[in-house]
Amino acid sequence: MKSIVLFLSFMLLTLNSAFAQTNSEETIKQLSKDKWQWMANKDVDKLAALFDEKCEFVHMGGTWGKAREVDIIKAGFIWYKQAEVYSTNVKFYGNTAILLSDIDLVAQVGGNVVTNPFMVTEVYVLENNTWKMAQLTFSHLSRPVKLKQ
Repeated sequence: MKSIVLFLSFMLLTLNSAFAQTNSEETIKQLSKDKWQWMANKDVDKLAALFDEKCEFVHMGGTWGKAREVDIIKAGFIWYKQAEVYSTNVKFYGNTAILLSDIDLVAQVGGNVVTNPFMVTEVYVLENNTWKMAQLTFSHLSRPVKLKQ
């Protein structure tokens, strides 16, 4: 009887862990999807709440922190018009989630509309039961743009 109780306890813990992982994975994917929409809408208030104070952004044109990224979006210097996401993959390391997304990004940069294929790396950290973005990196891919415009 004792071994049955131990076995059932183990199974419940395993199932709870698997459910929590899946739930967290869906949470991160949804947060990323929301972020792309907030960027398209230039919703800097929601983005500022998502970005950790020490968040770093790596673009083709440079690297900077939260304040500059928010200012750039607000001023419209970079307008993330559309992110067409083809695939995502989330991995967890303790309270850190790393999401990789294969995307085509349509953006208006300095008045010019450009479309680029990127592998985007998003790093989120769970603090006080809230996911905050710690890093956003755009890595240009050598594949052709898939998006039909």
